[in-house]
Amino acid sequence: MVENLVNVFLDLFNGLDKNLIIFLISCMPILELRGGLIAATLLGLDPISSFIICFLGNILPIPFILKFITPLFDKLKKTKRLNKIVTKLEAKADSKRDKIEKSEFIGLLLFVGIPLPGTGAWTGNLIACMINMDKKKAFIASTLGVLLAGIIMMIVSYGLIGSLI
Repeated sequence: MVENLVNVFLDLFNGLDKNLIIFLISCMPILELRGGLIAATLLGLDPISSFIICFLGNILPIPFILKFITPLFDKLKKTKRLNKIVTKLEAKADSKRDKIEKSEFIGLLLFVGIPLPGTGAWTGNLIACMINMDKKKAFIASTLGVLLAGIIMMIVSYGLIGSLI
């Protein structure tokens, strides 16, 4: 699924600088750094510079999510059209809440860092806001989680597992 989404955005952003493409993909919910690194491999980009660009693209939204997601969702819930969507997003995040709530910092770090469907910085920080986690701790845990996810995805995306074995 992620690779299909990546391909959609590669087509959409066709003509832009390749580094900008992977940066933009890494900023997006769902795709994040994972999608950015997949795009980087599809575009034939250098692994190290791609890692740095995707890492920066994925952590850039974190402070904005932590600061603005709760007030934004509160406003959107007051509208007829968007109330359902926001409620659905909150319910999805709430269903994953227990993974973070028990051990906050480590829980958030692992939730963001282990690249599984439905995990990542966007969802993790929404949950951090829902449980009123300290924003500074949430930012640090998320940043370390993105770093961990990046290392895992580098191994997978660039086939580094084969060269390590």
